[in-house]
Amino acid sequence: MARTLLGAFVNAARTATVNTPVPFASRSSSNGGVFGSNRSAEGQLRAMSAVGTLFAIVDRTSNATALVDWKLWRKAMSGRVEDRVEVTSHAALDLWNRPNPFMPRQEFVESSTQHYDLTGETPWVIARAAGFSIPLEMWPVRPDRITPQPDPEKFLKGYVYTSPDGQQIPLELNEVIFLRRPNPLDPYRGLSPILSILPDLDTSRYAAEWSRAFFINSAQPGGILQFDQRLSDAQFDELRDRWAEQHKGVSNAHRVAILEQGKWVDRTISQRDMQFVELRGATADRVREAYGISKTAIGDFEDINRASALAAKAWFAEQQTIPRLERIKAALNNELLPMFGATAQGLEFDYCDPVPPDPETEAATLTARANAAAALRTAGWEPAGILSAVGLPEIPFAGAPVAPGVPAGPVAWAEAVAGLTGGVPEVEAAMRWEVVAHMDDNTCQPCADNNGHLYRNRAAAYKDYPGGEGYVHCVGAEYGNECRCKVVKRRKTRDDE
Repeated sequence: MARTLLGAFVNAARTATVNTPVPFASRSSSNGGVFGSNRSAEGQLRAMSAVGTLFAIVDRTSNATALVDWKLWRKAMSGRVEDRVEVTSHAALDLWNRPNPFMPRQEFVESSTQHYDLTGETPWVIARAAGFSIPLEMWPVRPDRITPQPDPEKFLKGYVYTSPDGQQIPLELNEVIFLRRPNPLDPYRGLSPILSILPDLDTSRYAAEWSRAFFINSAQPGGILQFDQRLSDAQFDELRDRWAEQHKGVSNAHRVAILEQGKWVDRTISQRDMQFVELRGATADRVREAYGISKTAIGDFEDINRASALAAKAWFAEQQTIPRLERIKAALNNELLPMFGATAQGLEFDYCDPVPPDPETEAATLTARANAAAALRTAGWEPAGILSAVGLPEIPFAGAPVAPGVPAGPVAWAEAVAGLTGGVPEVEAAMRWEVVAHMDDNTCQPCADNNGHLYRNRAAAYKDYPGGEGYVHCVGAEYGNECRCKVVKRRKTRDDE
């Protein structure tokens, strides 16, 4: 089956290459209509090369989807995404990275996404070696050549692939993975946005053709040469040839016409009156609306700055790229991986997040996590586990500060980060808080002994001197005296530098 189907693919490619293309507007569909009336899947596929706005949309979405990287993971018992283990060697991963000998994954995904955006569906045909159930190749097949075969009991019993020469090849359910945008009228086929804008595509195409003809036909939409008597064939041919020689083409525009007997009847409509520029712009808006895409997404930048550009990039990834990736992900995990049997149990494909990072959001998140780490340490929680609890990376402690001005130790580092990012403004470098005791005859011995003691940061100092005043080990209260000791910031000395 795989060899027969591959031969049909090669035959299709050869036919598409050798045959002379037919102008889009002249192609007929199954209902006998022309461009806008062609509701067939083939007509939808050809529309990409007929309208510039549609080409830009499909090209941008398919490229963005194809550029995203994929990984294979082993699911964690906890069910959490962060606990998964990456799998770097597996037959399914090899197949996805190289679906067939002629396509890398990037080209495979791009071709599949083009089919999906134009027709609302993209079938993948699975090729296997005789006697083996494990897939060896995958091919993105034109949707107009795949026909689902409904079944009254099983809902679907298979598919039929029709080659360019009319050969029909039956395919089993496990030989096709069929991705589609659900069609409310047909559960077996997908739904294309193009069907909702066929008249608009017609308008755009005809407006372009009219503009082209405007310059070819002596820069005039048309007119009539009127004669009082019937011309012979020789006279007619001579008049036609002379008129074309003197007035046809842009270089001959606005030349004075000389008529010996006939009369020119002007039937022109000015380019300004037709307002074709505005017409084509309105058509482009309708095409973008059908695909839910903005001007910025296809390179039409007006009144945009860096902030809005970053927002537009993130919006495109969230609203356009991720939905397409999710559809592919579901097909890989629910249909492709089970074909590899027990070796694929517990595995899942997942894509790398295409949404670009937001620097402001990342800075705010880092500040909040560092503040949380410092608060947990001040509250007395053990340093081990604090960073992981707040989502900060573990940092090995080698016994020395990692950088000038940053204290050693993972929790002290988190506290320092909070201070540097504005979360706790009074967190300072090491040994920057000093005990100042009021020394006189009423000073107790613990306060006197701790006078001048240095602390690394405010958290450590306030642990012994809550609120910055009053030593927790002071015994003056036993004699009716309140503690008069406090902790203050040290001034930076040359030794600190």
